[in-house]
Amino acid sequence: MSRAPSRRARAVTAVVIGAGHAGLAMSHHLAARGIDHVILERGEVANSWRKERWDSLRLLTPNWQCRLPGQGYAGPDPDGFMTMPELIGFLDDYARRFSAPVHPHTRVHSVRPGDTGYRVLTDRDEWHCRAVVLASGACNLPRVPALATALPSGIASLTLHDYRRPEALPEGGVLVVGASASGVQLAEEIQRSGRAVTLAVGDHVRMPRRYRGRDVQWWMEGAGLLDQRLDEVEDPERARRLPSPQLVGSPDHRSLSLGDLAARGVRLVGRLAGLNGTRLQFSGSLHNHCAAADLKLDRLLETFDAWARAAGLDDALPAPERFAPTPVPERPCLGLDLARGEIGSVVWATGYRPDYRWLHLPVFDRKGRLRHRGGVVDAPGVYVLGLPFLRRRKSSFLHGADDDARELSAHLARWLAADRRARRPSPGLFA
Repeated sequence: MSRAPSRRARAVTAVVIGAGHAGLAMSHHLAARGIDHVILERGEVANSWRKERWDSLRLLTPNWQCRLPGQGYAGPDPDGFMTMPELIGFLDDYARRFSAPVHPHTRVHSVRPGDTGYRVLTDRDEWHCRAVVLASGACNLPRVPALATALPSGIASLTLHDYRRPEALPEGGVLVVGASASGVQLAEEIQRSGRAVTLAVGDHVRMPRRYRGRDVQWWMEGAGLLDQRLDEVEDPERARRLPSPQLVGSPDHRSLSLGDLAARGVRLVGRLAGLNGTRLQFSGSLHNHCAAADLKLDRLLETFDAWARAAGLDDALPAPERFAPTPVPERPCLGLDLARGEIGSVVWATGYRPDYRWLHLPVFDRKGRLRHRGGVVDAPGVYVLGLPFLRRRKSSFLHGADDDARELSAHLARWLAADRRARRPSPGLFA
């Protein structure tokens, strides 16, 4: 009988799980504080960007906003948007430049309590550490509704991890479910390939690529919205669940709204509500969702304009503008019979969730969500990075990891110091 290969037991102060931008940022700050650590990565640096994104994807943030602690963008196109190969190169270079202690192709199987902290079991070694940083990201598992398993056998069902390019889809029309950034981008790309596209629209965030001559991220950063902290919003959980804004990072800096898609022939329908036999059912809420998004867009632009006036920038910028309401069909389609052959595939652009199946610690609520306060997990010495609105609105962005990692590494250092004092033997009475 064959025996499982033995694993070396190795010791380190902190283990960082994930070598994406969040893990690399934390590594930089841990190194600056002299805290020995390793980064365990199931693939290579930026593995999710390498393996789990569609071919044409670009970042939604401009290049000038691509910065990590100690390094910013230094290329010839600061207002452009990185392709996936460019982003992978940026992160690879960062890891090499700062000698990040990455252990590639090391898959974590479990994190459990240990004698002096935690035991991290991988397919290579077993690490014993006092602190663990979860930096594996928020986009590990696609969120797909249960009805996806009930689609007729002739209909292809693809998640955001599966989709690569329109040519790889089977023949026939395509239903894209979800109208956040990914959904509108895929709807446009697939429609441009010559296929009929239906887009199921629920809650969404409408946002122009440029406003008054500047990129919308210039406005978001300048007005302080990206630095808004979690305790400054009325409903933190709702803020964390907000869909990504309807943006595209294209070389021509164009906006991409539902109105743009409708003008190009994409059919807009309401939120996918159910499946009865072979008939898909859509809610009648399309108008309400679009009206709410239009109203919030106007409020956002008013915030931008108020900041420009207060900062003395109003006269140096083009005049304020407002955008036409989203055009909605008078009688939106409320159902599609998949047996008619109109739809050949369904692409689920319904978001992601983290994957912590290997985390065997009592740190989850009754809904299976990780319990943490601004990245400080409900277990001594355990932290999380890279989740939406972790500490600030910008937390999940590339440039947002720096501030979060700086603050959490400081907390980790204080915890280590306190833990050392608690473990130190008490001196004798006559010492």
